[in-house]
Amino acid sequence: MTGAPARSSTIRAVLLDLDGTLLDTAPDMAAALNRLRKERGLQPLPFVSIRPFVSHGAATLVRIGFPKASDEDLVELRARFLEIYRQDVAVDTRLFPGFEDVLVALEARRVLWGVVTNKPAFLTDPLLARLKLQDRPACVISGDTVAKRKPDPAPLLHAAEVIEIEPAHCVYVGDAERDIQAGRAAGMLTLVATFGYIGENDRPDTWQADGFVDSPGALLEWLDGTDRTKAAAGKPSGSKT
Repeated sequence: MTGAPARSSTIRAVLLDLDGTLLDTAPDMAAALNRLRKERGLQPLPFVSIRPFVSHGAATLVRIGFPKASDEDLVELRARFLEIYRQDVAVDTRLFPGFEDVLVALEARRVLWGVVTNKPAFLTDPLLARLKLQDRPACVISGDTVAKRKPDPAPLLHAAEVIEIEPAHCVYVGDAERDIQAGRAAGMLTLVATFGYIGENDRPDTWQADGFVDSPGALLEWLDGTDRTKAAAGKPSGSKT
């Protein structure tokens, strides 16, 4: 840990990664990848082999789906993957179970919440709209909102500017190492969403986060200070599949 979690009264904003933290996007992203494989005459990959890599973005997913493709072919495959995914961006994507209650609770407490993702805006915006979430976040910072993406702290610092809250009064929640790196570099508290897309080779206990939450509801417990021992000590490294 980098230090004891701040009291909930000092946290004025909760910023969330999108894929694998706020939303379970893996079903639709896996379906898009397997549709692309089918177009190329290949058999579908098992969902459990795709899920841990969803937070790493389109380029990684395409490489998983086409490990023998050349760099040149991967560029074309990635473009086609994004086209397919954009067509069906919110077929089976949902908030992770319990997150609606968390969002309602944050809103009732007047704690701002926002989204900071590496997903480009042409996917982020329609996805949030389809789920009727577009008007609720205090900010939505996509992968192309600013010049740099996570693990650079720029998107998180921009989010803090937009919502007019100092980074020290924000907590960032994500399921990938780059999320924690970006949050720490921005001067925010950080939490690992272990219910997200954690791969078997990931080691969240080495990411130096301020805590771990194994469900959306555990975020409220962490904010209330009722589950800090568990949040600090629970350092799972295995995949949640």
